[in-house]
Amino acid sequence: MPKKIRLGILGGGGDSLIGVLHRVASHINDNYQITGAVFNPNYEDNVAFAKEIDIPLDRVYKDFDTLVEEEMKLPEDERIQVCSVLTPNFLHFPMAKKLLDNGFHVICEKPMTTTLEEAKILLEAQQKSGTVFALTHTYTGYPMVRQMREMIKAGALGRIHKVDARYYQGWINAIIHDKEKRNSVWRLDPKKAGISSCMGDIGVHAFNMVEYTTGLKVKSVLCDFNYLYDDNQMDVDGTVLIRMGDHVKGVIRGSQVATGEENGLAIRIYGEKGAFVWEQENPNFLYKMSDTEPVQVYKPGHAYNTELSLDGTKLPPGHPEGIFDSMANIYLGAARAIRGEKYNDGEFPTIIDGVRGMDFILSTVESNKNGSTWVNLED
Repeated sequence: MPKKIRLGILGGGGDSLIGVLHRVASHINDNYQITGAVFNPNYEDNVAFAKEIDIPLDRVYKDFDTLVEEEMKLPEDERIQVCSVLTPNFLHFPMAKKLLDNGFHVICEKPMTTTLEEAKILLEAQQKSGTVFALTHTYTGYPMVRQMREMIKAGALGRIHKVDARYYQGWINAIIHDKEKRNSVWRLDPKKAGISSCMGDIGVHAFNMVEYTTGLKVKSVLCDFNYLYDDNQMDVDGTVLIRMGDHVKGVIRGSQVATGEENGLAIRIYGEKGAFVWEQENPNFLYKMSDTEPVQVYKPGHAYNTELSLDGTKLPPGHPEGIFDSMANIYLGAARAIRGEKYNDGEFPTIIDGVRGMDFILSTVESNKNGSTWVNLED
């Protein structure tokens, strides 16, 4: 297989932050070449954007169905191998399903689908196709998150007692308090965003971080949402109690109306031997605390770090890396899987994580609807 993997992009045109993030990430390790795309639903805008970023126009298609149809006419060694799905939530399922059914690998934004039933259908399609499916829970790509995962796996904290994860943003304040705006933005439209805004968009990141780092599974949740206005159908704030075992409990807090907050994802994990603290806005610092020793600070690039952490570090110690590098590590892991190379199972979230995420979102919505009762996730 040639070095560059032929990549298709769906969505992410114009000034889309997620589009820039994925395109840059795909280039960082020199594993991908953007070969075809449908950046925008409007074909003229699609072509104009392709010209702006210097993508050849012969494989910039008018719509998604045309992309699949035309690519499948090409010899296997010429057609797109993997597509990144960066569209609004309601398009993730139909696009990913058709891609899997036609033998394409998929890199998909979260949440993977808008319902748990759709997520299970995708899982069945992926297992049938035998293709790679990477879900871009971006923050799992940070070296210090990977360091935390590997150290916990090796027993650094002993038995886990409690987990406290939060994801606070304030960006939706500019929308939610204006009746016209909150009734027109797609993220607050259940038909486009799915059954949840806050938990579906950012709370699921905190949920994934809990399971990724601890290696434990959330078994049940109890949730209380805040909608702020009676005419708003989507949660913009929520608190979720979680149970991961009889004596392993915690909390996931998410908010899009936390005034003044920017991108405040953070996690604290407490065990019998010690605790870890990590914050996304200061991603190069992993703090290990205990009752008997001074606080230890782990930083990327040092020889004391684990193989998984060092594999995701591109610069010498003292040279900060950020979210582009984190996403690039997910693309790197997906590239290894696509090529059939050996890789660590922590290199990228899979379709299983997508199913788990949808189960979490559905369970939080159900818990809140039932008056904040405990709801069990599926095994």
